Amino acid sequence: MSDLINAIKTRKFVVFGRAGMDMFADPVGTKSEHAEVFRADLGGSSANICAGLVKLGCEAALVTSVSDDAVGRFATNRLKHYGVDTTYVRPEGGEARTSLAIYESCIEDFQNVIYRNGAADFQVTEEDVDRVDYSRFSALITAGTVFAGQPSREATFKAFENAKAAGLPVIFDIDYRPYSWPSPQVAADVLTRAGEASDMIVGNDEEFGFMAGGIDKGLAMAKELSQDGRFIIYKMGHEGAVTFFEGQEIRTGIYPVTAVKPNGAGDSFMAGLLAGIAEGRDLKEAILRGSACASIVVSQPGCAPAMPTPQQLQDFLAAHDGPTDA
Repeated sequence: MSDLINAIKTRKFVVFGRAGMDMFADPVGTKSEHAEVFRADLGGSSANICAGLVKLGCEAALVTSVSDDAVGRFATNRLKHYGVDTTYVRPEGGEARTSLAIYESCIEDFQNVIYRNGAADFQVTEEDVDRVDYSRFSALITAGTVFAGQPSREATFKAFENAKAAGLPVIFDIDYRPYSWPSPQVAADVLTRAGEASDMIVGNDEEFGFMAGGIDKGLAMAKELSQDGRFIIYKMGHEGAVTFFEGQEIRTGIYPVTAVKPNGAGDSFMAGLLAGIAEGRDLKEAILRGSACASIVVSQPGCAPAMPTPQQLQDFLAAHDGPTDA
């Protein structure tokens, strides 16, 4: 069994990336511009992954910086609420601001308005990543948004080096968000560099296609990256996913649900997949549990609050048809 799988089974993850505040219109079906009430909770891809992992019985510590204000403290408090280790969450003063996402639980013409000017999470430094005690963890996870700005880009590459030196594998969720990057070319170059430095890569067909220079080339790139021993998951939305690992090519479907929003699915998939592997389930079953977690999250308001517990996941699997044929 690979070192990567054994590391995941230890269930102790250090996660790099942003925490933010989500505000979503209430009740379900209300468009943001007509809303009179918004609910607030934890947001940000890496923070959501942390919340999902902890809910499913793993340990997760987030490494990030948040604004030294009420919104930053809100995000930190919600991380603590979900049981996430905030030892390495640092308040950043000045004009830096914690990200804010305003969206709705309304799939038709879905709107997600994101405020990331002067994003606090881009202020993570090499000093921040060097103070992490990597011996406490068994694997490093990062979402691609950390690489979109400086100094967090080079700081996270330094974290990769620190993790490797400590014997930790690197798990990379491509998570490409065009609005965060100075240019598509910079994004393609940097994300490819991050992928080449990773042991496990999770992304969708558009993300792999973007890195490869065309969506028609994405699957070939994913397969090529796997030939050096990497664990690759190539997601294709409603068509399921293809996983490449140790010579295997595993095709999996999805669990159809009535979605109320599209966001949060990838974060929940990652948490469910890793938790499934950590429980000792076979690879196909772990991938399908990740798919089930994604379906649960898109069918409910919010992201972190919608991440399932083990019982909620079991109840969903018992009550829903699926998965679809891959």
